[in-house]
Amino acid sequence: MPARTWQLAVFAALFTVIAGCASSGLAQRDGYVADRRQQSSAFNERVRYVVLHYTDSEAPRALKTLMGPRVSAHYVVARMPEERGGEPVVWQLVDEQKRAWHAGVSAWEDRTQLNDSSIGIEIVNRGPNHDAAVQHWEPYSEAQIAAVIALVGDIVRRYRLPPTAIVGHADIAPERKIDPGPAFPWQRLYAAGIGAWPDADSVARYRQRFEHCPPTLTQLQRALAAYGYALPVSGERDARTQAVLRAFQMHFRASDYRGEPDIESAVIAWALLAKYRPEALQDARLTTLTCPPDSGSGRGFAP
Repeated sequence: MPARTWQLAVFAALFTVIAGCASSGLAQRDGYVADRRQQSSAFNERVRYVVLHYTDSEAPRALKTLMGPRVSAHYVVARMPEERGGEPVVWQLVDEQKRAWHAGVSAWEDRTQLNDSSIGIEIVNRGPNHDAAVQHWEPYSEAQIAAVIALVGDIVRRYRLPPTAIVGHADIAPERKIDPGPAFPWQRLYAAGIGAWPDADSVARYRQRFEHCPPTLTQLQRALAAYGYALPVSGERDARTQAVLRAFQMHFRASDYRGEPDIESAVIAWALLAKYRPEALQDARLTTLTCPPDSGSGRGFAP
């Protein structure tokens, strides 16, 4: 048999063996064979959350930073994403099954260090203009939002993520971060089937109830913690409470995000719990309101 023919025969035989292993559930690896014919059902996905950021810089500088060695993200959405075949192009810097270094010290629900369990998406946006007399937040372009909706919608479907798993960097690190900021259109994402938003009728019902008898600051802290924020229930207007309220307001009530406790924030928090965490409202510490004779709208929150 000529040498060339012999080599081709060997390659064909090896290809047949490898293909046979793959089709039979056997995988040839370096020095061993992995038998994948028995698959356990006791597992879950690494990806539990999507965290949205803004870059605070233009794309060239952002990409240089996000390429490492200290910071990264899974995806970057440009200011004006190019299109191919009529669909937006996003930059993927890290494989979804690997940990990108985007969240830092963070917490949401019962988890901390969310790099381990999240996909990070950076959106090219400068955030606030600190030099202006009145703070101005750069808007997100329509093309960016369309790309974010397509990207996050795909991730949500593939990992079967609940609405409360789509969060901002400020939500998971409220004392350190403010992105994606109050200019980010969370309600637009919700209208596209992505993320959480309170129902209008529930908001109206709680507004009517709380205008007469608002919850205490302690109850508001407890409600925010039940929704997912890492917030100790102290009964005090401390720095952590203000930071969490600011993050919550930027996400759900961007018209006023000073971080001050108010009835409208409480209304939205309870409406969100009713929709997404109904078990939390079985706690009498949230549902029992004590109304002093002089209680009323605009009086603030007592401990």
